[in-house]
Amino acid sequence: MSLDELRTLLDRHARPDTTTAVDGVLISRVDRSDPPAPAASGTVLAVIAQGTKRLMLGDRVFTYGPGEYLVASVDLPVTGQFVGATREHPALGFGMTLEPSAIAELLLRAGTATPARAVGGAAPGIAVGYAPDALLDAVVRLLRLLDEPRDRDVLAPLVKQEILWRLISGEQGRAVRQLGLADSGLAHVSRAVRWIREHYAEPFKVEDLARLAGMSPSAFYRNFQTVTAMSPIRFQKQIRLQQARLLLATHPRDVTSVGHRVGYDSPSQFSREYRRQFGAPPSADAARFQEARAR
Repeated sequence: MSLDELRTLLDRHARPDTTTAVDGVLISRVDRSDPPAPAASGTVLAVIAQGTKRLMLGDRVFTYGPGEYLVASVDLPVTGQFVGATREHPALGFGMTLEPSAIAELLLRAGTATPARAVGGAAPGIAVGYAPDALLDAVVRLLRLLDEPRDRDVLAPLVKQEILWRLISGEQGRAVRQLGLADSGLAHVSRAVRWIREHYAEPFKVEDLARLAGMSPSAFYRNFQTVTAMSPIRFQKQIRLQQARLLLATHPRDVTSVGHRVGYDSPSQFSREYRRQFGAPPSADAARFQEARAR
C-alpha cells in the first residue's frame, strides 16, 4: 500500500522539520503535541502519513489525518497543532511548495487554462481532501528518489509535475488551478493579501484594496471572505498580532513599542486583542520570553 510505504520513507528520513535534496519538498516528524501555534500557511500541498493535524483559519477548523491532504493556495495566517503525537507514535508528514508558474505551465499544456478562468468567484484559500491512490503513489515515488541521488535531478521535476497534475485534476483542483491563473478571483484577492502583509501596520480602506484587486468593493469583500475566512480588517489584525509575538521574542522589554510598531496606537487595545488571540497579555508573554532567554 502507498500509505504504508509513505509512512516508512518518512519515518526513515524525517527529523522535526527536514528540508530535502528535492527543491521545494519538506518532510516532518513531530513527536509531541504542543499547544496551537501561529504560523503562515504558505502555498503548499501537505500530506499526512501518520498522526492528525488541526489547522485554524479565522472561524474555520481543518482536521486531516493519515491518507488525507491539505492544499493552501494563498499564504494565510493560521494556527496549527499536531494532535496526539508521541515519541512512540510520531506524526509524519510530507509538504511540497505550490509554484504558480509550474501550475500555469501545466494548464497551458493541457489546454485547460481558459475553462478554469471562467469559473465564477474565488475558491477558499485552504481545502482538505482524501488523497487518491495515484497522488499517494506519486508522492512515494518522489520520496524514493531521496535514496537515489543519481536519478534525482532528472526524475524529481517530472514526478513533481505529476503531483501537480493529480492536484489540478482532483477534488481540490479548482483552488489549485486558480493559483496558476493571473486573472482568477483568487489571484485578485492574493494581491490584496500581499499588500496587507507588506503594510500591516498601516490603516487602509476596503475600497482602496478593492481597487488594487481590480474588483468592486462588494465583490472584493465577498471573495476575500471566501479565500481567507476573514474580513480584510480581521486579516490585518491577525498579521499584526503574529508579528507582535515575533517581535516580543526578540524585544521582551519593549511591549509598548512593539504594539506601536505593528500599528496599535492604544496600548490597552493591543493588550486586549493580543490576550484574546494568544490566551495571555503581551506583558506575560514578554516575561516568558525574557525568562527563556535568561535560561
